[in-house]
Amino acid sequence: MSEPVGGAGERSSAAVAAEVMDAVRALRRGGLIGLPTETVYGLGADASNPQAVARIFAAKERPANHPLIVHLHRPRQMAVWARAVPLAAWELAEACWPGPLTLILPRSSMVADAVTGGLDTVALRVPAHPLALQVLEEFGGGIAAPSANRHKKISPTTAQDVRDELGDKVDVLLDGGPCRVGIESTIVDLSTGTLRVLRPGAIAAAELQQITGLAVDQTIEASLRCPGRMDLHYAPQAMVLPVPLEQVPHELAQQMARGARVGVLSAQRGPAWPGNIPWLPLGTSPAEQAQQLYQRLREADRMRLDVLIVVAPSDDGLGCALRDRLWRAAGRGAAPA
Repeated sequence: MSEPVGGAGERSSAAVAAEVMDAVRALRRGGLIGLPTETVYGLGADASNPQAVARIFAAKERPANHPLIVHLHRPRQMAVWARAVPLAAWELAEACWPGPLTLILPRSSMVADAVTGGLDTVALRVPAHPLALQVLEEFGGGIAAPSANRHKKISPTTAQDVRDELGDKVDVLLDGGPCRVGIESTIVDLSTGTLRVLRPGAIAAAELQQITGLAVDQTIEASLRCPGRMDLHYAPQAMVLPVPLEQVPHELAQQMARGARVGVLSAQRGPAWPGNIPWLPLGTSPAEQAQQLYQRLREADRMRLDVLIVVAPSDDGLGCALRDRLWRAAGRGAAPA
């Protein structure tokens, strides 16, 4: 894998342009790239090349029937990848792209089964990261790019995370600095005539409704095949236990009694917690919490914790997406309302 260098802001425009072309050449020859986006780092391949897409699944050890998100440079490319684009999709694209929103639409005939997991739909997004957009512009086509980590493990939000997760399975790794949003995109299904949120993210249901004027359905079948919907996902090595703040002392006592190496992830530290218990602080605002979440989960692994007690945020706005990630990190599937 090519060596990642400092964030894009630390390099000359000529150096960045050269790195972008390295990535484009790798894509054109069927290789894999580490692609920074505003949400998380993606593991990218030419979405029109089934053999290259197959390398994504092999590198991630991901089931081949699990659909991927295709990243585009401009909203108008939706008309190439989807056979039908409803008005709501154009409205959402205009309001939210580039940005952390993925739209699921009926796939066009040119979309390979390798990308969709055999489904009759395709997931599309225009990311809001300058390096990603430069690569997409130079490449010209779609880039299939799930998160650049092993299947079900913690999503990467820095180039170093990608290196730690996948090593030389990545041909070119672009370093775009830490991800601004820090959790995966909101996924909206518009393929059935309704607006369904399949995965919560930084763009909340209320904003989607305001943009489109449509009612938002958030009731999802457990068997649905969609990125980020597995019961166990985003998981550290430590066992994750979401509990209310007032129950932390009791849970700490139980875990310490059984000899577990335990830490707490929360926005504030309780005064009654033992001083020798590692506290992994989570930001006080939802945006800070999203930016920090996956790095804190990685810290828990570096500490070799057996158990990570988590005080989850409320389910308002972005908090809904954070709770979703934490409950799935705990192997519990969808977070309770």
